[in-house]
Amino acid sequence: MLSFDPDKVILPTGNYIDGQFYPSQGETLVVKRPSDGRIYAELNEAQATDVDTAVQVAHRAAKASGWASCSPRERGRVLRRWAELIEQDAPLLGKLEAMGSTRPISDVINHEIPFTAEAIRFYAECADKYSSDLFPTQDNSLGMLLTEPFGVIGAITPWNFPLSMASWKCGPALAAGNAVVLKPSELTPFSTVRMAELAVQAGLPAGVLNIVQGRGAVTGSALVRHPLIRKVSFTGSTQTGAQIMSDAAQFGMKPVTLELGGKSPQVVFDDAGDIDELAGRILRGFTGNGGQACVAGTRLIVQRGIAGALTEKLISLCKTFRPGLTWDENTRYAPMIDARQGNKVASVVAAAKAAGAEVLVGGKRFADTGEGWFWQPTLLSGMAADNPAIQTEIFGPVLTIQQFDDEDEALAMAAHDTYGLCAGVHTLSLPRALRAVRQLAAGTVWVNRYGRSGDFIIPTGGFLGSGIGKDLGRQAFQACQQQKSVLIDF
Repeated sequence: MLSFDPDKVILPTGNYIDGQFYPSQGETLVVKRPSDGRIYAELNEAQATDVDTAVQVAHRAAKASGWASCSPRERGRVLRRWAELIEQDAPLLGKLEAMGSTRPISDVINHEIPFTAEAIRFYAECADKYSSDLFPTQDNSLGMLLTEPFGVIGAITPWNFPLSMASWKCGPALAAGNAVVLKPSELTPFSTVRMAELAVQAGLPAGVLNIVQGRGAVTGSALVRHPLIRKVSFTGSTQTGAQIMSDAAQFGMKPVTLELGGKSPQVVFDDAGDIDELAGRILRGFTGNGGQACVAGTRLIVQRGIAGALTEKLISLCKTFRPGLTWDENTRYAPMIDARQGNKVASVVAAAKAAGAEVLVGGKRFADTGEGWFWQPTLLSGMAADNPAIQTEIFGPVLTIQQFDDEDEALAMAAHDTYGLCAGVHTLSLPRALRAVRQLAAGTVWVNRYGRSGDFIIPTGGFLGSGIGKDLGRQAFQACQQQKSVLIDF
């Protein structure tokens, strides 16, 4: 029985600094439940002085505790224990995540928490696998490349996948010997705090992982600009990523890893196979988490010969969705995170219709959901390439449909001036798939699937306005270390 009463869940509220809850005198922020729009908590926003406290604590703790200098295998043991505690704490973590985010409780328990724990285990194994190197030099010298932790890494995570995004940031940073100050979204603040508590229980020295709460413009900005933050890792919008790049350049010249927005195409050729299986795959690609994922495949580009049959199947599937409370184990469809996001989806759909788009199904909010914002899965067709629905990242369950006749036309339509995060290619022709993979300007290309797997060795990250650097993979671990070249004469 996964269903629960959200009013009975005790919240770990506030900042978490040096292994304990830390009060702030900043502005009071209200926190609402996406499913019903009800205010269920308040936060006092961390000010620049609070962020400074967290960063100073992290800076001291990394050195005084020996975390930065201890055996990599010891760091790995602590992280593996942390992953175990996350799985054991699933009943509470799941409730914290489900009640305050867009993630239904069944998804959190069955997918999100196992995924989070496995990501941390992956980086526990990286701790002693990737390190320094030796170079061939003259006979009377020795060349080396030493790897060292940066010190304190500032991490900022989004509201759409709070637990797993925290593991993506903290796992590689901690495994590499850094301390972390993490700011979760002010819309979904609580599950991350519980994760930090569990990290200390697992043996992570107090102060090595700290959580500060607040909005990006206040708390996030103070974190990025702090002189002791030596690297920043951020997942969120392209606009905020650009501001972080600017701040990082002006306040300390620090490296950044940015996973940003997307407007990803799903290119379907007429040899893609079974229509029913194909429709289900495409549907999951744009309706998962209510379409609130940067990797969502929201542009269907389909060969004309199968466009009609595929579209009809998608229309039928879209009509089966029903809204539900995220704390009900039977709920499978996510709400919008809040009214602001819901209104954004509505405004882009309205603009798309005004510019000539035809709504095939959906196109409006579900009725009778109170203050919860649930948007109907929506299909739009008949659009020019400059239609707002094709150009704008909507961050909702809205799929545009465009038709093509040949391969060159399909790949030209798949290109986007702003984004290059992900793309899907659906074809049973290996040569055609490989040609598409080569030509698509995207950091990740999926063939005959759409979405990530549990293979954490595969990095993710975008081109163009979709970001810089990589999350996941050994690349994320190595990006949390700085390199020092050494040449010794005998």
